[in-house]
Amino acid sequence: MHTHEPARGLDYGLKHRILSPTEAVAQSLSSIAPTAGPTVLIPLVYALSGDGTWLVFLLALCGMVLVAMNINVFARRSSSPGSLYQYVSASMGAVAGVTTGWALVIAYVGTAAAVTGGLTVYFNAALMTLAGTALPPAWIIAFSVVAAWALAYMNVQLSARTMLWFEVFSVALIFTLLGVTLIRAAVHPDMPQLSLEGVSAEKLRLGLVLATFSFVGFESSTALGAEVKNPLRTIPRAVIATAVFAGLFFVISAYVEVLGFKGLRENLASSSAPLESLAKAAEIGGFGVAIAFCAVVSFFACTLACLTAAARILFMIGRHGLLPAGFGRAHARNRTPHQAVTLSAILTVIPAVWMAIRGVGGMDINGFTGTFATYGFVTAYVLICVAAPLSLRRRGQLRPSHVAVSGAAIVFMVVTVAGNIYPRPPAPYSWMPFAYAGCLVAGPLWLAWRRRAAPGLIEEIQRDLELGPAVEGV
Repeated sequence: MHTHEPARGLDYGLKHRILSPTEAVAQSLSSIAPTAGPTVLIPLVYALSGDGTWLVFLLALCGMVLVAMNINVFARRSSSPGSLYQYVSASMGAVAGVTTGWALVIAYVGTAAAVTGGLTVYFNAALMTLAGTALPPAWIIAFSVVAAWALAYMNVQLSARTMLWFEVFSVALIFTLLGVTLIRAAVHPDMPQLSLEGVSAEKLRLGLVLATFSFVGFESSTALGAEVKNPLRTIPRAVIATAVFAGLFFVISAYVEVLGFKGLRENLASSSAPLESLAKAAEIGGFGVAIAFCAVVSFFACTLACLTAAARILFMIGRHGLLPAGFGRAHARNRTPHQAVTLSAILTVIPAVWMAIRGVGGMDINGFTGTFATYGFVTAYVLICVAAPLSLRRRGQLRPSHVAVSGAAIVFMVVTVAGNIYPRPPAPYSWMPFAYAGCLVAGPLWLAWRRRAAPGLIEEIQRDLELGPAVEGV
């Protein structure tokens, strides 16, 4: 196959092809914040699914791989800072594209705000252990967002490497603890887990909601299409590798945590610090503080990754005339989308600090804004799964297997999000779908208003889509 790149520059003013494949994976992995799985989500899933927790995460992994396969229909042929926004726009038009882009901005900003809540909890837990004091959560949130903003503003490569080493340290520490827990359990098979004792289909369905949402953000390396080396090879591999690695990490963590807690008096479902409990049971001195620090750095890396991804989508939206022109320009020296980074940081810090000042707990901040963000990811994933077979049909490459993968991914996402709506959850979760729908509609409405002010806007966006992304065959 041949390679074709448009005549005009493909760097968009950003640093051109400087990020390695490992740094691309770091971007996607950090957006997931894998430490949140064993520290926060696994106890919640266990409360719903019991000994089927490991299987729930395995099913979620399969669903995310289906979504990844649809994303890679585009990622193997096109790269730009626009991520899924650019992909859906090219296949389904500007309205669907803007809807996708705005949904992703909501998703990334919401996730960045959510993890600052978890960060405050673990930061103060470590500080209490070491110094016997705690800081106001609003201060911690503001400082963490400003620090992430500074890194994203100054240097994308420094940001990627920071995320990489933070996640390597966190995951390595957790794997060490899991290994010690297995040895302590004499590495015997846990038959109640393997035989799914007491597990029903309904329990699996309820747990699947939380397990699936632990993966969201795995596609964020697609937002670095102008900055990654060999993007048409690197990004598809990063998308799949992140989903598979995170999924296996969650499956292993779930199995070992459930096994480890069966010898303890404490119940995993009600544990607020499961890894610390396992560390105490294994008599590993100092691991409690180390695990808290591990969670802090992972949550910070997630904030940084989400600001990085959101900024690049806002950058492309700005280039298309839907935001003031400055948002579509890169910093002359740093070659980062600096104004878009700043806007992303502002949208992140305002809701998180406001809730902290009003006395909302860190885990509630995580739950409220994280749930809101999840609807954004689901919207974008469903639209990309619709766009993928349409794009293949246009190129004359559509096969029944592509339709099956697309359909299965859509059904998976719809069934999963339905579990977050029914049975009807308590407030404020019960009204969040309606609030999200109101926010989402703002994107297409803004496009309609801008189209009236600039009648040629849609055509201009379409021309940019045809000329802007690097379209290559490999």
